[in-house]
Amino acid sequence: MAKKIVLSMIRLFHCIINYSICNKIVTYWRSVYSHWIQYEFGKVGKDVYIGKMYFLKGAKYISLDNNVCIGERCIIEVYDSYQDQRFTPILTIGANSHLGDDGHITCISKKQIGNNVLMGRKVFITDNSHGTSDRVLLDIAPNKRPLVSKGTVVIEDNVWIGEMVCIMPGIRIGKSSIIGANAVVTKDVPSYCVVGGNPAKVIKNLDS
Repeated sequence: MAKKIVLSMIRLFHCIINYSICNKIVTYWRSVYSHWIQYEFGKVGKDVYIGKMYFLKGAKYISLDNNVCIGERCIIEVYDSYQDQRFTPILTIGANSHLGDDGHITCISKKQIGNNVLMGRKVFITDNSHGTSDRVLLDIAPNKRPLVSKGTVVIEDNVWIGEMVCIMPGIRIGKSSIIGANAVVTKDVPSYCVVGGNPAKVIKNLDS
Protein backbone atom coordinates (compact mmCIF):
# COMPACT_ATOMS: atom_id res chain seq x y z
CA MET A 1 0.00 0.00 0.00
CA ALA A 2 2.78 2.42 0.95
CA LYS A 3 4.57 1.66 -2.32
CA LYS A 4 1.44 2.51 -4.33
CA ILE A 5 1.09 5.83 -2.48
CA VAL A 6 4.75 6.71 -3.14
CA LEU A 7 4.44 5.81 -6.83
CA SER A 8 1.26 7.88 -7.12
CA MET A 9 3.04 10.85 -5.55
CA ILE A 10 5.95 10.46 -7.97
CA ARG A 11 3.55 10.36 -10.91
CA LEU A 12 1.78 13.50 -9.64
CA PHE A 13 5.09 15.28 -9.08
CA HIS A 14 6.17 14.36 -12.62
CA CYS A 15 2.96 15.90 -14.00
CA ILE A 16 3.86 19.17 -12.24
CA ILE A 17 7.59 19.09 -13.05
CA ASN A 18 8.35 16.89 -16.04
CA TYR A 19 11.78 16.06 -17.47
CA SER A 20 11.90 19.13 -19.69
CA ILE A 21 11.22 21.51 -16.79
CA CYS A 22 13.62 19.63 -14.51
CA ASN A 23 16.33 19.84 -17.16
CA LYS A 24 15.86 23.62 -17.41
CA ILE A 25 16.20 23.93 -13.62
CA VAL A 26 19.38 21.83 -13.62
CA THR A 27 20.82 23.89 -16.49
CA TYR A 28 20.09 27.10 -14.60
CA TRP A 29 21.83 25.91 -11.44
CA ARG A 30 24.81 24.66 -13.44
CA SER A 31 25.13 28.14 -14.91
CA VAL A 32 24.95 29.69 -11.43
CA TYR A 33 27.61 27.28 -10.14
CA SER A 34 29.86 27.95 -13.13
CA HIS A 35 29.80 31.70 -12.56
CA TRP A 36 30.24 31.31 -8.82
CA ILE A 37 33.32 29.08 -8.96
CA GLN A 38 35.09 31.20 -11.57
CA TYR A 39 36.04 33.66 -8.84
CA GLU A 40 38.36 31.00 -7.42
CA PHE A 41 40.56 31.06 -10.54
CA GLY A 42 43.51 33.34 -11.19
CA LYS A 43 42.28 34.48 -14.59
CA VAL A 44 39.11 33.66 -16.52
CA GLY A 45 38.18 34.81 -20.01
CA LYS A 46 34.75 35.31 -21.54
CA ASP A 47 32.08 32.64 -22.04
CA VAL A 48 33.80 30.08 -19.79
CA TYR A 49 31.79 27.14 -18.46
CA ILE A 50 32.90 25.09 -15.45
CA GLY A 51 30.94 22.02 -14.45
CA LYS A 52 30.57 20.91 -10.86
CA MET A 53 34.07 20.05 -9.68
CA TYR A 54 34.82 16.81 -7.86
CA PHE A 55 37.97 18.40 -6.38
CA LEU A 56 39.73 21.71 -6.96
CA LYS A 57 43.01 22.88 -5.44
CA GLY A 58 45.26 25.84 -6.24
CA ALA A 59 42.80 27.51 -8.61
CA LYS A 60 44.57 30.86 -8.17
CA TYR A 61 47.42 29.45 -10.30
CA ILE A 62 45.07 28.55 -13.17
CA SER A 63 44.30 30.74 -16.19
CA LEU A 64 41.38 29.95 -18.48
CA ASP A 65 41.10 31.73 -21.83
CA ASN A 66 37.87 32.58 -23.66
CA ASN A 67 35.26 29.88 -24.29
CA VAL A 68 36.96 27.19 -22.19
CA CYS A 69 34.70 24.36 -21.03
CA ILE A 70 35.47 22.09 -18.07
CA GLY A 71 33.16 19.11 -17.75
CA GLU A 72 31.43 17.59 -14.75
CA ARG A 73 33.20 15.88 -11.82
CA CYS A 74 36.69 16.93 -12.87
CA ILE A 75 39.69 16.93 -10.53
CA ILE A 76 42.21 19.75 -10.93
CA GLU A 77 45.07 19.82 -8.42
CA VAL A 78 47.71 22.56 -8.56
CA TYR A 79 50.19 22.39 -5.69
CA ASP A 80 52.43 25.22 -4.50
CA SER A 81 53.55 23.07 -1.57
CA TYR A 82 53.57 19.44 -0.51
CA GLN A 83 54.89 18.43 2.90
CA ASP A 84 58.17 20.42 3.13
CA GLN A 85 58.42 21.09 -0.61
CA ARG A 86 57.63 24.38 -2.36
CA PHE A 87 56.64 24.84 -6.01
CA THR A 88 55.80 27.65 -8.45
CA PRO A 89 53.02 26.10 -10.56
CA ILE A 90 51.29 27.58 -13.61
CA LEU A 91 48.41 25.97 -15.46
CA THR A 92 47.00 27.64 -18.58
CA ILE A 93 44.18 26.41 -20.79
CA GLY A 94 43.81 28.17 -24.13
CA ALA A 95 40.77 29.54 -25.92
CA ASN A 96 38.04 27.16 -27.10
CA SER A 97 39.56 24.17 -25.29
CA HIS A 98 37.41 21.52 -23.63
CA LEU A 99 38.21 19.14 -20.76
CA GLY A 100 35.68 16.29 -20.75
CA ASP A 101 33.76 14.88 -17.79
CA ASP A 102 35.79 13.13 -15.07
CA GLY A 103 39.06 14.66 -16.31
CA HIS A 104 42.03 14.81 -13.94
CA ILE A 105 44.86 17.35 -14.13
CA THR A 106 47.63 17.58 -11.55
CA CYS A 107 50.37 20.20 -11.65
CA ILE A 108 53.41 21.33 -9.62
CA SER A 109 55.42 22.90 -12.44
CA LYS A 110 54.19 24.44 -15.68
CA LYS A 111 51.44 23.01 -17.80
CA GLN A 112 50.26 24.67 -20.99
CA ILE A 113 47.21 23.48 -22.89
CA GLY A 114 46.82 25.37 -26.16
CA ASN A 115 43.88 26.71 -28.12
CA ASN A 116 41.15 24.49 -29.58
CA VAL A 117 42.24 21.39 -27.66
CA LEU A 118 39.46 18.81 -27.35
CA MET A 119 39.87 16.30 -24.50
CA GLY A 120 37.50 13.38 -24.05
CA ARG A 121 36.18 11.92 -20.81
CA LYS A 122 38.49 10.60 -18.07
CA VAL A 123 41.65 12.14 -19.51
CA PHE A 124 44.58 12.27 -17.06
CA ILE A 125 47.40 14.82 -17.46
CA THR A 126 50.21 15.10 -14.93
CA ASP A 127 53.61 16.75 -14.64
CA ASN A 128 54.63 14.93 -11.46
CA SER A 129 54.75 11.66 -9.57
CA HIS A 130 55.11 10.51 -5.98
CA GLY A 131 58.85 9.93 -5.77
CA THR A 132 60.95 7.89 -8.18
CA SER A 133 61.77 4.21 -8.50
CA ASP A 134 64.94 4.65 -6.42
CA ARG A 135 65.29 1.78 -3.95
CA VAL A 136 65.75 4.18 -1.02
CA LEU A 137 62.21 5.55 -1.51
CA LEU A 138 60.37 2.26 -1.93
CA ASP A 139 60.07 1.58 1.80
CA ILE A 140 58.25 4.90 2.26
CA ALA A 141 54.46 5.00 1.85
CA PRO A 142 53.75 6.38 -1.66
CA ASN A 143 51.76 9.35 -0.36
CA LYS A 144 54.69 10.30 1.91
CA ARG A 145 57.29 10.34 -0.87
CA PRO A 146 58.34 13.73 -2.29
CA LEU A 147 56.67 14.96 -5.45
CA VAL A 148 59.02 14.84 -8.45
CA SER A 149 58.53 16.50 -11.84
CA LYS A 150 60.32 15.31 -14.98
CA GLY A 151 59.42 18.55 -16.72
CA THR A 152 56.59 20.66 -18.06
CA VAL A 153 53.70 19.42 -20.17
CA VAL A 154 52.82 21.34 -23.33
CA ILE A 155 49.85 20.51 -25.53
CA GLU A 156 49.89 22.65 -28.66
CA ASP A 157 46.89 24.01 -30.59
CA ASN A 158 44.18 21.94 -32.29
CA VAL A 159 45.02 18.65 -30.57
CA TRP A 160 42.30 16.02 -30.17
CA ILE A 161 42.72 13.72 -27.15
CA GLY A 162 40.50 10.64 -26.93
CA GLU A 163 38.81 9.17 -23.88
CA MET A 164 40.83 7.77 -20.99
CA VAL A 165 44.19 9.00 -22.33
CA CYS A 166 47.08 9.39 -19.86
CA ILE A 167 49.67 12.09 -20.59
CA MET A 168 52.78 11.75 -18.45
CA PRO A 169 55.31 14.38 -17.23
CA GLY A 170 57.78 16.15 -19.49
CA ILE A 171 55.72 15.66 -22.67
CA ARG A 172 55.13 17.98 -25.62
CA ILE A 173 52.27 17.14 -27.98
CA GLY A 174 52.63 18.85 -31.33
CA LYS A 175 49.86 20.85 -32.95
CA SER A 176 46.95 19.23 -34.74
CA SER A 177 47.76 15.71 -33.54
CA ILE A 178 45.26 13.04 -32.54
CA ILE A 179 45.75 10.89 -29.45
CA GLY A 180 43.73 7.66 -29.64
CA ALA A 181 41.51 6.51 -26.78
CA ASN A 182 43.26 4.75 -23.86
CA ALA A 183 46.73 5.80 -25.06
CA VAL A 184 49.49 6.33 -22.50
CA VAL A 185 51.74 9.13 -23.78
CA THR A 186 55.27 8.77 -22.40
CA LYS A 187 57.24 10.51 -25.18
CA ASP A 188 56.88 13.70 -27.23
CA VAL A 189 54.33 13.55 -30.04
CA PRO A 190 55.16 15.23 -33.37
CA SER A 191 52.70 17.63 -35.00
CA TYR A 192 50.10 16.30 -37.43
CA CYS A 193 50.17 12.64 -36.39
CA VAL A 194 47.90 9.99 -34.97
CA VAL A 195 49.27 8.10 -31.96
CA GLY A 196 47.85 5.27 -29.90
CA GLY A 197 48.69 2.38 -27.60
CA ASN A 198 50.52 1.83 -24.32
CA PRO A 199 53.09 3.25 -24.58
CA ALA A 200 51.75 5.50 -27.34
CA LYS A 201 53.42 5.24 -30.75
CA VAL A 202 52.92 7.05 -34.03
CA ILE A 203 50.32 5.20 -36.10
CA LYS A 204 50.04 7.63 -38.98
CA ASN A 205 51.71 10.82 -40.16
CA LEU A 206 49.05 13.24 -41.41
CA ASP A 207 51.52 15.79 -42.79
CA SER A 208 52.79 13.69 -45.66
